[in-house]
Amino acid sequence: MQLRHPTLHGASVWGDEEFLLPPRVGVASPAPPPPTVVPHIETVLNSIGELVYVWDLVTDRISWTGDLPRTLGSLGEVDLSSGIAFGDRVSPESVVSRYEAIVKSDHRDEGDGVPYQLVYGLLQPRELGISGSVWVEDTGRWYGGADGRPARAQGVLRVVTERHNAERLRARHAHIDSLTGLLNRSHLSEKLQRLIEAAERSRKPFALLLVGLENLFALNRNYGYDAGDEVIAGLARRLCANMRASDLLARHAGNKIAIVAPECDLEQMQSIAMRLIDCVAAEPFETKAGAVPATIRVGGVIGPRHGRSSQMLFQHAEEALDAARESSSARFSAFSPSLARGHQRMQALSVAESIVSALDENRVELALQPIVRAKDGEAAFYEALLRVRLGDGSLVTPGSILPVAEKAGLVRLLDRRVLDLALEKMSADPRLRLSVNASLSTLLDPEWPDRLARALEMRQGVAERLTIEITETSMIEDIETTGHVVASCKRLGIKMAMDDFGSGHTSFRNLRAMAFDLVKIDGAFIRNIVNSEDDRFFARTLTALAHHLKLEIVAEWVEDEATAAMLREWGVDYFQGAFFGSAEG
Repeated sequence: MQLRHPTLHGASVWGDEEFLLPPRVGVASPAPPPPTVVPHIETVLNSIGELVYVWDLVTDRISWTGDLPRTLGSLGEVDLSSGIAFGDRVSPESVVSRYEAIVKSDHRDEGDGVPYQLVYGLLQPRELGISGSVWVEDTGRWYGGADGRPARAQGVLRVVTERHNAERLRARHAHIDSLTGLLNRSHLSEKLQRLIEAAERSRKPFALLLVGLENLFALNRNYGYDAGDEVIAGLARRLCANMRASDLLARHAGNKIAIVAPECDLEQMQSIAMRLIDCVAAEPFETKAGAVPATIRVGGVIGPRHGRSSQMLFQHAEEALDAARESSSARFSAFSPSLARGHQRMQALSVAESIVSALDENRVELALQPIVRAKDGEAAFYEALLRVRLGDGSLVTPGSILPVAEKAGLVRLLDRRVLDLALEKMSADPRLRLSVNASLSTLLDPEWPDRLARALEMRQGVAERLTIEITETSMIEDIETTGHVVASCKRLGIKMAMDDFGSGHTSFRNLRAMAFDLVKIDGAFIRNIVNSEDDRFFARTLTALAHHLKLEIVAEWVEDEATAAMLREWGVDYFQGAFFGSAEG
């Protein structure tokens, strides 16, 4: 429809219809307002640099509205009238194409269409002597045919090349170490993880070498910090000059550079390390403070043989580098399992000593993480989580110390301290409700139930606000003892929770006999339910089982609203996860 100028006094035309306006009696007619002109849709699109398209997937025809050459430049001069022709222009740099977003969609059209939005590149016509890509943002909605699968798509295409290039530049800066120009550690970790997966498929090993610049402290003291930075930057350049183009280099830490060499075995890794050691020592580094001599030590590990995660490989490379530093003669050390065992023994002794001193010096603390009601997001109670403060003031989480504490027989002492701290907090705040964890060692301690009863006798009104969490795997280690402990706690008025529900395959009979008050579904089954059909099935099955037993349900590791909405629909009672609050002291 198009608005046209008034044709008669008191009359206007909209489309093909005329509307006569009644005369205003006794009032002089004002001058008619200037006509309103509605610009043509193509004029609007051209002015904002956008194109509208309709793609008939049955015939593969694409109809465009807008000026293609004006919006896409030379790319608009070539054939873009079919899905095949358009798809041929999609750049290999693109993460996803329109075809993949629509035809390979996991969704079905329920009547309102399925929305999509993506950014991809379109190759400039090389046949016209033009290279590079035009980057576009494609926003639209596809509609299904009788079978619900895509039959028609319509959307808007907008050129975003400048924005894309700016974002790519920002991403590059986020991945690059500013001093050396090498990758930073986090980005190398991502690439290393992909290399591990590829090597497991191809059966081709690779090497991870960790190069440590020696005596950086003395270098900074003698020549100044600027000279130290210049030596590190010069070391990066010299290492790059002596590696293959396919090798990856990254600044791992202040004085450490990591090198990943694809398709490299143990013998080749040793050869590389010795060559680098020699080339660094061969001549000093030029700095503003003068020529500065430097030496390096190197630790290396072969992947994926000695580690199937980037974290494990870096840890083993650090152990190998430590061994090279401790040697009076060898400047290179390759990782071996025996080296790891020796390192782990020393590390375990160090951790055990830190735990004992933390207990003696009252450096065991609590961090409280909220467990919120699903219906309104308000905190219902909190989980009291262990934190150990080291002598230097830093905090250590349970994952890094509990395995050592269990082997050293210290976990019961930690459990006891956590419980005492929790009871003190609840006594001080009559509104506070807390849950604490009890390890298998604590459950098997015959004196623990009586000690708990005496502690609660001294703190009236606390028992009904306390929840004890027992992991499912701990429970099935000794069903009979766990049953007695649960019964003792219930007699005291304490609520009992099964933690990590779903991880230990508890039988239905045992679960019913224990008389728990609530279950906490293992977060491993929760964090990916939006994307994993298997996880959705398993989490929903666990929820249904808990409902059947009339148990309240806590879902762990709830990290976004989409996950929360799905769990809320299934009837989960409580949520725990970073989305609703992190653990705080």
